[in-house]
Amino acid sequence: MSIQRPDLGASQVEEYLQKHPDFFHEHLNLLEQMSIPHPSGTAISLILKQLEIFRSKHHELESQLNALIEIARDNDASFIRMHKLTLALLEASTLEQVIANLNVVLADYFLTDFVAVRIIKQRPETAIADLFIEPGSENLKPFLKELAGNKPKCGRPTLAQAKVLFGGSAAEIKSCAIIPMNFTELEGILAIGSREEGRFHYSMGNLFLTQMSEIIGTRLISLLRQTQNEC
Repeated sequence: MSIQRPDLGASQVEEYLQKHPDFFHEHLNLLEQMSIPHPSGTAISLILKQLEIFRSKHHELESQLNALIEIARDNDASFIRMHKLTLALLEASTLEQVIANLNVVLADYFLTDFVAVRIIKQRPETAIADLFIEPGSENLKPFLKELAGNKPKCGRPTLAQAKVLFGGSAAEIKSCAIIPMNFTELEGILAIGSREEGRFHYSMGNLFLTQMSEIIGTRLISLLRQTQNEC
């Protein structure tokens, strides 16, 4: 049978503190949670002012630490996603497998709804519809600004862009990242679409998207070389 200990009264607390004047030296954190009135009324003693500054700095440092922890978690998550993407691309031995793996990985780990890859090149034999766009094609006109700027664009695509990239699903695209791929041996477009309007916002940073396009572009170049050698 458990025995309930009686609550301490104010006099007992006072007596304990008198016998242990160094108590708060070892339990300084308790002072942050206590409200201590000052006998001079509105005046603040030096000790109370120092305590107020201490509390403020403590909360500021705590907020900074939490922010750093959150950034570290985001970086870890990004590293894992990029690792999964890289493995999926390395496992693909054909252009068809690259597109299939991209759809799976970007849906599972990047939480996207649509993926489109368009390579600007004379159309070779391929089982993937619309993978290639002929140089000078009318379908390239909606992307002239993005290709010239060579920087990812996030936001809502134009209807013309959505139709070229996502075909019959164009009306479902509420936000999109359009990423030019301009490499020595490859020119094209990588697009990631979402049904959520704020998923890809114009204020998003470009570094992560650029790195993604470099990984995908490098694998595409390797497989295009392989296709040409087989021909």
